[in-house]
Amino acid sequence: QVQLVESGGGLVQPGGSLRLSCVASGSIFSINDMGWYRQAPGKERELVASITNGGSTNYADAVKGRFAISRDNAKNTVYLQMNSLKPEDTAVYYCNAWVRGLGYWGKGTLVTVSS
Repeated sequence: QVQLVESGGGLVQPGGSLRLSCVASGSIFSINDMGWYRQAPGKERELVASITNGGSTNYADAVKGRFAISRDNAKNTVYLQMNSLKPEDTAVYYCNAWVRGLGYWGKGTLVTVSS
């Protein structure tokens, strides 16, 4: 079993920054793709950013130029640096990772962007 635990969410004003972290633990041999998703009430969960084991990244159009995903393979950790936050970024953010052909999800961390 693989467990993913997110941290770093909270309340921030528009224009502010947060850094989310996700640590994987358990029966890990190697982690392939990792990503961050988000879901607002009444909306579909959407991909925010992803990163391969080799460091190739992909971003949703809504966050390009503002967010940056990175990973530390030695620590089994993926990060999401969130800058210039907007109210539209308010959502529960979930970490996702693929290990030995199976996908795993964290329980999420809430990000609220409000004045």
